[in-house]
Amino acid sequence: MQQIGPLKHVQTPSFGYSDGMADKPWIMRTYAGHSSAKESNELFRTNLDKGQTGLSIAFDLPTQTGYDPEDLMSRGEVGKVGVSIASLADMRILFEGIPLAQMNTSMTINATAVWLYSLYIALADEQGAPRELLSGTTQNDIIKEYLSRGTYAFPPAPSLELATDLVAFSVVNTPKWNPINICSYHLQEAGATAVQEVAFALAAAISVLDSVKVKIEEQNIDVDFDHVVGRISFFVNGSIRFIEEVCKLKAFGRIWSDLVKERYGVRSESARRFRYGVQVNSLGLTEEQPENNVQRIVLEMLGVSLAKDSRARAIQLPAWNEALGLPRPWDQQWSLRMQQVLALETDLLEYDDIFEGSIVIESKVAKLTHQIRTELDRISEMGGAILALESGYLKGALVASHAQRRARIESGDLPVVGVNAFQSTEISPLTQSVNILLVDPEIESRRIAEVLALKSERDQAAVADALAEIDAAAESGLGLVEASIRAAKVGVTTGEWSNVLRSRLGEYRSPTGVVESIGNRTPEIELVRVRVDELATRLGHRPRILIGKPGLDGHSNGAEQIAVRARDCGFEVIYQGIRLRPEEIVAAAIAEDVDIIGLSILSGSHRTLVAEILNSLAEAKANDIPVIVGGIIPPADADWLASIGVAATFTPKDYDATQIMNSIVDIISE
Repeated sequence: MQQIGPLKHVQTPSFGYSDGMADKPWIMRTYAGHSSAKESNELFRTNLDKGQTGLSIAFDLPTQTGYDPEDLMSRGEVGKVGVSIASLADMRILFEGIPLAQMNTSMTINATAVWLYSLYIALADEQGAPRELLSGTTQNDIIKEYLSRGTYAFPPAPSLELATDLVAFSVVNTPKWNPINICSYHLQEAGATAVQEVAFALAAAISVLDSVKVKIEEQNIDVDFDHVVGRISFFVNGSIRFIEEVCKLKAFGRIWSDLVKERYGVRSESARRFRYGVQVNSLGLTEEQPENNVQRIVLEMLGVSLAKDSRARAIQLPAWNEALGLPRPWDQQWSLRMQQVLALETDLLEYDDIFEGSIVIESKVAKLTHQIRTELDRISEMGGAILALESGYLKGALVASHAQRRARIESGDLPVVGVNAFQSTEISPLTQSVNILLVDPEIESRRIAEVLALKSERDQAAVADALAEIDAAAESGLGLVEASIRAAKVGVTTGEWSNVLRSRLGEYRSPTGVVESIGNRTPEIELVRVRVDELATRLGHRPRILIGKPGLDGHSNGAEQIAVRARDCGFEVIYQGIRLRPEEIVAAAIAEDVDIIGLSILSGSHRTLVAEILNSLAEAKANDIPVIVGGIIPPADADWLASIGVAATFTPKDYDATQIMNSIVDIISE
C-alpha cells in the first residue's frame, strides 16, 4: 500500500492588510473511526487526502472500557461509536500506509490510555519511527470520565496513578507527545457552565500535576518540570455563545499561566502557555431542522479562532447530522471544508488579536476569572478534584446546571431555532434519504472471530509472562508502561490487560448526581404531578420507574435529566447509574416491582440490548412491565423496536421532559 507523504501546513497569503506575519493554520482534524481497523484506515487515508492535517481517533466502547469483543459486556457495542482495537495486529492495520513519525495523532482514550499508548509505541518501534519524533496526544483525563462520558474502568485514585504513570514515562521517552489532554469538552456536554467547565478542568489538571511531581521526585526521574507542564494540553468545548467563549478561553489561559507559575514555579513563558485543541459543541445540535446545525457549527468555530492570543491550535468539528446518527465521510468532509474556508479564504489569520483593548471583552474576562477562581478555591477546600468527585459534589453540580438549561429551553427562555422557536419549516432535501453511516451488523461476529483466532495462534507462555509482569508492575507502582509495551509486542489484548488491572485495582460505580440535583416546580410540572397522584391512588402506590443504562454507553446526561424530571413530577425513581447488563436491569425491575422501565442508549446498540431485555422479561414472566427507550434512534429502528414490543421511543426532538412524563403516565395507565 502506498504511504502518505510528509504533511505540511498550507500557508495563508498576506494581502497587505497586516504586517505580513500571518498566523499558521491550526491542525485540522475530524473525529473518525468505526467498525474495524481496515474500514477506519480507509477513512483516515481518505480524510488526509482531503487536506486533513492530523488524525483524531474514535475508539469503540469495549476498547475504551477495556473489554475484548467476545466479552459479554461488549454485546451490541463492537465497532459502533468508533474503531475496535484489541491488539497490536489491529493497530498495524489501522495505520497501514501511514508513517507514525510524520503523523500527529490524537487518541480519545482514558481508562485504557496506558494500553493504547503502548500499542502505538510498539507499532512505532516496528515501523522504525524514533520515539522522540512521535507527535500526538492521549486524552488520559480520567477524572472527567466519572462526571460525563462514563468510560472509566477502575476507581478514581488508582486511575489517577495510571494517568500519572503515562505522563511520567512520556515526558522522558516521547518528548513531543502530549501524554494528557485535560478535557473540559465533555463537562460542557454534561451541562457545565463556562465557569464550571474551566474550574473543574483546572482542578483535574492540578490533581494530575501534583501526582506527577511526587512520582518524579520519588523515582528520581531526570526531567525538568517546566517540560512536564509544557506537555500538558487541554481539550475544550465551544458553545454557540461565541463571544462568551472568546472570553472564557482568554480567562482560561491567564489563570493557567498564573497557576503553574505560582504552584509549580514554572518560569518559562512557553511552558506556561495554554495549549488546547477543541471540538465545538455537540450538545446544541438538533434533530429538528438539522440543516441549522451547519451555521451553529460555523459560529461556534469563531469562538475558538477569532482571538489570536487564545486561538486553538487544533480544531475538529462535529458533523451536521450527529443528532441523527453516525456521520458519513461526506458529512465529515463538509465539516473539514468549514475549517479550510475560514483558515484559507478569509483574512482571519493576518491580524494580531482583534479584541486587544476591548473594554467589553476585558470586563467579561475579569468577571469570569473571578468566578472561576472562586469555584476552584471551593474544590480545593474540599481536598481537590478526587475528593470533590467522590463526595458527589462535581457530578451533582453538573446535573443541576443541565437541569436548569433544559428548563430554560422548555420554557422558551432559551430559544433554539427549529426546536422551541420558528418550528414551521420546508421539507429539507438533507433528510429525504438515508443520511447517516450504517455500521455493518456483522462487524461484531467478525471481530470476535478475528480476536479468538489471534489468541489461539500466539505464544501462550510469552503472553502469560507478560500478564504476570503487568500485574507485578501494577502492584509495585513501577514500570507499568514498559511492561505494557512488552505485552503489546507478544499479542496481549485490550481485555486481558484490563482484566489484570481490574483484579488488582478493583472496579467502581460513580455517583449519579441525581439525588443532589435541585427540584423544579413549574405550572406544567404541577399539572403532571396531579396526574401522577391520581395514578398513585389507582395503583395503590407511588408509580415507580426504573431508568436503566444497559451496555457500555456512559453518556448518562439524558438518563439523569429524565430521572430528575420524573422525581419532580412525583414518580418514585430507581436509577443505578451506567453500565448494567440486561439481566441486571430486569432483576432490579422485578425486585423493585416497577411500573415501567425506561432505557437510555446513545451508542447505537439499542437493537441488541433492548431485544435482550425484552426476552429476559418474557423469560421471567414479567413482560407486562412496559419498556420505553430514549436515544439517538433512526426512524427505521424506532419502528423495529415498536414491532418487538417497545411501548414508545424518544429521540433528541423530544426535548420537553415534562411531556415525556405525561406520555409515561398514559403508558402506565393503559
